[in-house]
Amino acid sequence: MEQVRFPNRVLPYALLAITLILVGLFFFVPSVESLVLSFYRLSPFGDSRTFVGLDNFARLLSDTDYRNSFVITVIFVAFVVFVGLSVSLAGAVAANRRYRGFGIYRTLLIWPYALSPAIAGLVWALLMDPTIGLVTRPLAELTGFTADWRSDGTAALLFIAVAATWKMIGYNVVLFLAGLQSIPTDLLEAALVDGATSVKRFWRITFPLLAPMTFFLFVMNSLYAFFDVFGLVDITTAGGPGRATDLLIFKLYRDGFVGLNTGFASAQSVVLFIFVAGLMAFQFRFARRSVHYQ
Repeated sequence: MEQVRFPNRVLPYALLAITLILVGLFFFVPSVESLVLSFYRLSPFGDSRTFVGLDNFARLLSDTDYRNSFVITVIFVAFVVFVGLSVSLAGAVAANRRYRGFGIYRTLLIWPYALSPAIAGLVWALLMDPTIGLVTRPLAELTGFTADWRSDGTAALLFIAVAATWKMIGYNVVLFLAGLQSIPTDLLEAALVDGATSVKRFWRITFPLLAPMTFFLFVMNSLYAFFDVFGLVDITTAGGPGRATDLLIFKLYRDGFVGLNTGFASAQSVVLFIFVAGLMAFQFRFARRSVHYQ
């Protein structure tokens, strides 16, 4: 293999330095600052601080609102990841068929992902408004479903979960579609000759070969559901009704920036980071065993 060397030895380090500086300024420095602040109790204006050790973390364990947010977040993440990937895989299989007009359909699939979470939440709030929503009345007439997500906690959690899932479907479908199109057709044709049904061909050949893409999307959707849905919740339910949609990321914002309880909010950010990092490590440790790249 031919080895390539840069004629300028400084250029690679200069290009890398830009990324390192940005990551350091916007990730490592705030992370270290949050870790330090989690051991203090700060005044509302941040002009004084008192060292309290692990009191902020101990307070989390006894805080019923925090436990409620934790349970709600786990349910929300499970819905977004598993339902979202299932629907996206079905959509990718449908988009992979060669029918007239499917090129336009494939192009339109990515549009929801191009929207910010706040705009996606606004779109769904207008469509599903209990009184003036464009979808509310037809949905009630067809299915009898009339739950008011502005006053019903269960309906509100389902509402933001569906909206968050819809936001990621385009991204998931496009990547699933890329994975489907990379599967060798001779394997499917050989299975067809052997008499395998379409269902068996999918579960025995197609789905196992999609394992690397499925694992990647599983990780990305998990991170999205934990961290990237603040705008959606803020623009629609604001954590209500009755804190039924008070996800961990929104509670962190409410305690830190609205309640000005910076030390307590910093402890929440540290715990959330450790929990998600542990979840990602678990996924890479165990779920990756069934992923094969050959």
